[in-house]
Amino acid sequence: MLQPTPVQAEAPAGERPGGVPTVRHLRQVLLWPLRLMPTRPPAGAGPERVPPWQLLRDQGEASPWREVVDEYTGGIEAFHERHYNEFVTFLPYVQRFLYGEGRSGHGATAPGSGPPLRVFRRHDVSAVRAVTRPGEPALRLSIVHVDLYFFYDVDVVILNLEVAANDLPLPRAQELLYRFGRAYPAGWDAQGHALHCLHEVEWLAGDGRVLARSDAQQRELFMAHVCEHRAPRIAAHWAFLLEPLVPAHSDREGMLRYRQIEYYRMPLMAFLALDEPQALTRNDFVRLGLVTGAGPREGDTALPYAAQHLSDFEQRFCYDRFWSDGGAAPHTRYLCSGHSLVVVGDARSEFFGCRDRGVLAQFRHQHFMLFLIAHFQKAALLMFSDRLVEALKALDVGDPASVRRFKRAIRQSFEVFLRFTHRYWFHEVAEQAQARALFHMASNHLGLDPLYAEVKERIHDMNAYLDADSLRRQANTVVRLTVVTIFGLVGTVTTGFLGMNLIAEAEASLWTKLGYFALVFVPTTFLTVYTMVKSKRLSDFLDALSDERLSTWAKVKSLLAVWRRGTD
Repeated sequence: MLQPTPVQAEAPAGERPGGVPTVRHLRQVLLWPLRLMPTRPPAGAGPERVPPWQLLRDQGEASPWREVVDEYTGGIEAFHERHYNEFVTFLPYVQRFLYGEGRSGHGATAPGSGPPLRVFRRHDVSAVRAVTRPGEPALRLSIVHVDLYFFYDVDVVILNLEVAANDLPLPRAQELLYRFGRAYPAGWDAQGHALHCLHEVEWLAGDGRVLARSDAQQRELFMAHVCEHRAPRIAAHWAFLLEPLVPAHSDREGMLRYRQIEYYRMPLMAFLALDEPQALTRNDFVRLGLVTGAGPREGDTALPYAAQHLSDFEQRFCYDRFWSDGGAAPHTRYLCSGHSLVVVGDARSEFFGCRDRGVLAQFRHQHFMLFLIAHFQKAALLMFSDRLVEALKALDVGDPASVRRFKRAIRQSFEVFLRFTHRYWFHEVAEQAQARALFHMASNHLGLDPLYAEVKERIHDMNAYLDADSLRRQANTVVRLTVVTIFGLVGTVTTGFLGMNLIAEAEASLWTKLGYFALVFVPTTFLTVYTMVKSKRLSDFLDALSDERLSTWAKVKSLLAVWRRGTD
């Protein structure tokens, strides 16, 4: 059954407008993908790149984050049936990505067997106090966990925050889903109130202390930051939650810096248990599935968008395989828009709220993992695109050092993208119909396939340019060597013909022979170097000389052009 949350809404439980459904249990999961910026290695470290999670781990007590020992590593005591069900849902190559290779047959951990992702968790934040709109009573939500997901060989980190609450009116739950996951305000209204985000947010410690609060109402701070840095300012409560990671444009010191890579509105998952989910109107489902906030519940005019735009809402965004009276979890509906994955079901069903093998367990394990994979793939592709743009911005074709750095950056991006393709890119994550369908819905709405094709084409274009440039340079070198060989052939034949003891000094002293050697070596070296300098023009002269269509005078002018300025 559903487990009651120890932290309830501060509003009186009896104040419920007539006819408004009550969400008996709410889970909201936020995923915030961020790009990790290149870091300088610590003092005394070698030239090899230090993984970002290693930098976070090395901070020790100075950081609130601690690496999570997963249920597989922790032993059978921490391993439950819901973890087993999660594992067997995915295909083998996805299992290796999520959980690693495990232990060898002799019981020792095999080299490189750890999972390609590392998870860090902080335990100092236990609750959040939120005010959705000015003048509304505050909500107090319990924090289930706060995690950071790092991925091997990809400079992406994902913040994962899960909160829970009980007995919320549906409109307040809708407003919470709509406003909570905002990295900064989208703007301010005429009264100076921040738009589309929570009016007030406070992170609370276990003893009730306020650890951090939002500064979204301080318009001047956000405007000044954008004006100075040409980058948005992360709201104070989100910046606190990520510490000791700091924004890329922050003046604060930090080994790990991050940059926003997607829209400021964080992807979210939601689990809503209601007494009668079938009593929800189509407007309710549209607002939940597209996360548009609360609004009127009845009538087509109450829809958040035009009726024509929503005519195929059920086909595009709803997975209704279990939206029926029968089954273990009747009246369970899944709504997926790519940005969100929302599960609505019957709180009276024992299976729906079961934490070990019910829909809630699936939501927090299988569905969370497939949603995480989809958004990680998108964030990684956007990260690759960012790196290409930065490499091009730093390129100065007139600076050889800049050209070399550009080539290294593009080659490295190509190699990392190749490893990403073989390690993290897959179209199928499971054969189970439900997990497979939800992953396809999320991938299609996120546009992962077109985005992958675009990034792949850009990287291959860059790499093809470097290959063509290398071939061009090699061809120029061959041309110059050919010119030197041709003109050196005259001297070679001449000296070979005259080598019949024209100067009979075979019995001369060593110093005399060295003198003759230097007398020949110095002008020969000068002529070779001079020929290399003029090899481009001499090559043009050889081309003109071999062209039978040119007159003798044109060929002579081509020879004279070798010493004429401005003829390249």
